[in-house]
Parts: sequence; structure tokens; C-alpha cells
Amino acid sequence: MSDRLLSGHDALDAVLGGGLPANAISLLMGLPGTGKTIIAQQYVFRNGRPERPAVYFSTVSEPLEKIVRFAQSLEFFDQAAIGTSVLYEDLGATLGREGLAGAGRRIVEVLRERRPGLLVVDSFKALHAFSDGYGDFRQFLHELAGRLTAYPVASLWLGEYEEADVGVLAEFAVADAIVSLVTERLGQREVRFLQVRKLRGSSFRSGRHAYRLSSGGVHVFPRLADAPDETGYDLSDVRVSSGISALDDLLADGYWPGASTLIAGPSGSGKTLMGLHFIFNGARQGEPGIIANLQENTTQLRRIVAGFGWSLDEPLVEGMYRSPVDIYIDEWADDLLRAVARTGAKRVLIDSLADLRLAAPDEIRFREFVYSLVQRFSRQGVSCMMTFESHDLFGSGRLSEGAISHLSDNVVLLRYVQQQASIKRAISVIKTRASRHVPITFEFEIGPDGISLGDPIWLAGSPGADGASPAAGS
Repeated sequence: MSDRLLSGHDALDAVLGGGLPANAISLLMGLPGTGKTIIAQQYVFRNGRPERPAVYFSTVSEPLEKIVRFAQSLEFFDQAAIGTSVLYEDLGATLGREGLAGAGRRIVEVLRERRPGLLVVDSFKALHAFSDGYGDFRQFLHELAGRLTAYPVASLWLGEYEEADVGVLAEFAVADAIVSLVTERLGQREVRFLQVRKLRGSSFRSGRHAYRLSSGGVHVFPRLADAPDETGYDLSDVRVSSGISALDDLLADGYWPGASTLIAGPSGSGKTLMGLHFIFNGARQGEPGIIANLQENTTQLRRIVAGFGWSLDEPLVEGMYRSPVDIYIDEWADDLLRAVARTGAKRVLIDSLADLRLAAPDEIRFREFVYSLVQRFSRQGVSCMMTFESHDLFGSGRLSEGAISHLSDNVVLLRYVQQQASIKRAISVIKTRASRHVPITFEFEIGPDGISLGDPIWLAGSPGADGASPAAGS
């Protein structure tokens, strides 16, 4: 017999260190609407067996008929399992007639008669209303926990608990596992998070993990936060071309494989186009690439790439468009990493980090997310190019805005330069980790074939402005 109770959703089981503990008491807390009942039903239909059924007790929060009717709308609902592998029972009537003591006796009767493998109580918090005081409920809880411990059964208690209840109510001390569900507002969006608060005798993934609910159940997206790993790994010493030959010269013949590159610049300066050069050049050298786009939709992007002689239908190029309006960054990362594994991609363009930053709950989460993503790609030998929009049209802006430039191996700055009545584009290689580069600012143009570099350009106020020398990148 397994010592874990599985949910049927691999990501949730992974967050729980392999699943909820079997033959133990687990408490699922969250305000109404956070998905407690959906998750409980998912466990019920995943684990119920005729010889060890799952028993679902309703109390007085919702009528049993409503719970069953809702379960019928879920994809995993199995009508044939009802009455054999899955049993529903209303404990509310017993509570009304006989109080807590009667409810406790009925639970024990079911344990003896049915020998369930899983027992759910929804809502457990509602039982407090039937006690004569704190001492009375503690006594009931003590006896019930003792009875449950005597049987090989996993118990899942649901409740509309708030944060203030955790340190006050006795069931939190009794529970072997505590999982909290919350819904928070991020701008005009609502974001759901699952967090393991306690898992006795077992490791688990810490932090808050985004999740979504659907008729298929809960879908958890584990927090991307890789711990430092000193284990060595091999990387090729063959340089990766940027797709722009003149830029490769500035980069000492291209980027290192597995390196991350930040392309920063104002709107319209050519960040996306530089990333497209990188992807399509790789595809034509036999390296699969993914365009992870959060700005132009597929139709818009198809028109853009066609204007430079490329096509999204090229066999080694895959687009992954997601709308920034409703995005969870860990769900997005999960989709991207799966796409990389499926296609064997060696190049990835992320356009842009600014959209991901807005989707992150805070700056610290955004920084650890970017760090983990570039580290994951490095270990896989995937070269990653990321765009980031700066607000300063004619200067360098704040390259460390969002504290991400230091996480990148290479930093390329694009900007506008005003010379008399004309506005020109300029490019500077600011940083190349473990490699040399040419620290000179060059003019560049965008034409039918994409980006082409021109001559060194002097910036206002630089030594070269009076003819001495071209300006170094700032």
C-alpha cells in the first residue's frame, strides 16, 4: 500500500512531495470559491475503490444534493462509481438531532462498516457551531482523531478558514498536512495560489504555487524557483550566431551556447526584429527555436516576419503566443519548458520581459523567476534572448530596472540618436560574460532584409562628438 494519497494531477502531487500522506489527517483551508470542493472531489474519484471506497460527508455548509449535482459537471465524475467506490452522506441531519457526539458516532460506524480508504468532511469548520464551547470541541476532536488513527484511512477536512484561525483552532494542531488556497487581486485580475503550510514527516515545495480551476479539476503550476546547483554540465564551445554578421563581430563571433541575452531599448527600436534574426538564423542552421510572444498575436507576428522574408511555417520555428491580459507567469513558464522539451529547441526568444514583469505578484518573485528560467535554459544548453522595453528614447534608461540586467550573460542596448533634424538608431554591446566585445556604439538601419549595421556613431556629449573617437557603450 502506498504511503501517499495521489490527486491524479502530477504537478499537485509534486508540490506535496509525492502526494498527501496516506492514513493521516489533511486539512484544506480557503475562503468560499477557492476550489476546496473541486479538489476534494478530484481526490475522491481518483482514490475510491469498491473494496476501499471514498466517503464524502457533507455537514451544514452546503446541501448534499448540491454537492453531488456540482460533481456531475466535472469531467472525472463517474456515475458507475457512485454507491460502490464513491459514497456520499449527509451528516447535517445527524448533527441537528444528536450534535457532535452523534456525528462522531456515525463517522465511526462508517469506518467499521465500509472500511474506506479516504474520508472527506465538508465543511469541518462548520462543526464548531454544534459544540458547547472550546473544551467540548477539543474533546470531540481528540476522540475523532484517535478513532481515525486506529484505521488505515486518509482524512481530508475542508473548511472556510481564514489566516487568523491557523494559530487558534485546535484542528490545525491535529492535522498532519495543511494546504491553503487563496484568491488575490492583481490589478484587475484575480490570481489563485496554493501553499503547503504543513506536511508532517515529509518535504514539499515551499512558496505559493499558482493554480487554475476547470471542469477537469485543479491545475497547479509549481513555482519556478531553482535552488543553486553546483553540479557540472557540458556546454558547447561553438559560438551561436546572432543572425546579424556585423553584430557577431562586435560579440567576438557570436554568443556562447546556453547564454542569456537581454536586448533593451525603447519602443520601435528593433528589439523584436533582433530576436527574430536570432531565431530564424538558428532554424536555417538546423537549430529549432521558439518565439514566446506576449505582444503581437500569431496573425500580427506572421505579417511582421513575412515582411523580412521569413515564415512562421518554417519547420524548425514554433510560435507560442499568450495574452498578457490573463497570464500566470509559472503557467507560462510551464508551457514554454514543455515546448522546449517537445521540440528540442536550442534557441528561445522571450518578447517581452516587461509583460511578464506585470504578471508577477512582486519584484522579488519576478527576479527569482528570471534567474530560475535562465539557469534552467543554461543547463539544457538553450540560448535565450529576452527583450525589455526601456522608457528613455534617447538615453540608456535604467538598464537595471527590475534588477534583471545582472542576471543576463549578455546585454545589448538599442537607442535613438537625434542628429540635427534626423533620428537614427544606435546599438551598443554593454556586456558579454566570459567573452570580449567591442565597446563602440554603431548606427544601424532596418531594411527589407532586417537589421544592418553602419558606421560608429558619436553621441552628444561624448569625446567623439568633436571628432576625437567613437562613443563607448555606457
